[in-house]
Amino acid sequence: MKKSFILAASAAAVVAFASQPSAAETLRLMTGPQGGVWVPLGGSLKNMWEKAMPGVTVQALPGAGIANVKGIQENKTEIGFANSVSTVDGVAGRAPFDKKQDNVCQMATLYPQYFQIVALADAKINTVDDLKGKHLAVQPKGNTAEDISRHILQVHGLDYTKMGKVSYVSYTDAVALMKDGHAQAFTLGTTIPASSVMDLAASRDIKLLDIGGKIGDMKKINPGYTLNTVKAGTYPKIDKDVKVIGYATHLVVSCKLAEDKVYAMTKAIASNIPDMVAVNKAMDGLTPKMMAEDIGVPLHPGARKFYKEAGAL
Repeated sequence: MKKSFILAASAAAVVAFASQPSAAETLRLMTGPQGGVWVPLGGSLKNMWEKAMPGVTVQALPGAGIANVKGIQENKTEIGFANSVSTVDGVAGRAPFDKKQDNVCQMATLYPQYFQIVALADAKINTVDDLKGKHLAVQPKGNTAEDISRHILQVHGLDYTKMGKVSYVSYTDAVALMKDGHAQAFTLGTTIPASSVMDLAASRDIKLLDIGGKIGDMKKINPGYTLNTVKAGTYPKIDKDVKVIGYATHLVVSCKLAEDKVYAMTKAIASNIPDMVAVNKAMDGLTPKMMAEDIGVPLHPGARKFYKEAGAL
């Protein structure tokens, strides 16, 4: 009888242990620089994914387009925001990557990005050529926009050595430099209207440079570059359409991440578009078919499963 009691107690203990929730799993999400839209979007994704995957915690981390792709490849993160042009370079193993990023898979294309060059209206900067000798603020290395900054200078026969000074700073710090008159121009790659540009325009008159004339040369550097238009009125005192360089923001994941996790995350995005539009209006009208767009990055099996169920593939 005593033996039976012990066996029964042991069995109960096993059942009780098995019924306990498993330790929470943490997924890391690399976002972007302060002052950009990826940080608040990361917060929105964290909330929806934790609701969709009970027991999973999403840790949002700072990042940048190129750094996030490298972070996934080097197992420093599982998920990251990225930019189509630089991710394609990574998958192919082209500069600024030193090898093929073969652990990076596509989850979802989200919205178009606009590479912009903003100058102070009184700085006598009307074209990219006029940046010569000026103080230019760009993003820290590892940011896609910093890479594009070098490309746009290159096709105009310029480089950083021909600037009066180059500061590698966040959007927020670039605006501070511009407000104080220490920098005469800054570059950024984000949505429109960009909050950082609106902040600057509230205290200083600005000019947005038309950089569409060299799109052919830009495509020779990276075929993923497109020509986008910033419509008149997007920013204060910008009274005509301006051509800028375009590309797409997307979400990439580790190809090793479990299929069910990526399926749940992709489905959650498609089911919560209004929540993301509240953070970034550029996502208004996003559909599963648009999310599934082929941008030259291998699609994760979990994302593919959702898109097939949604009729997007």
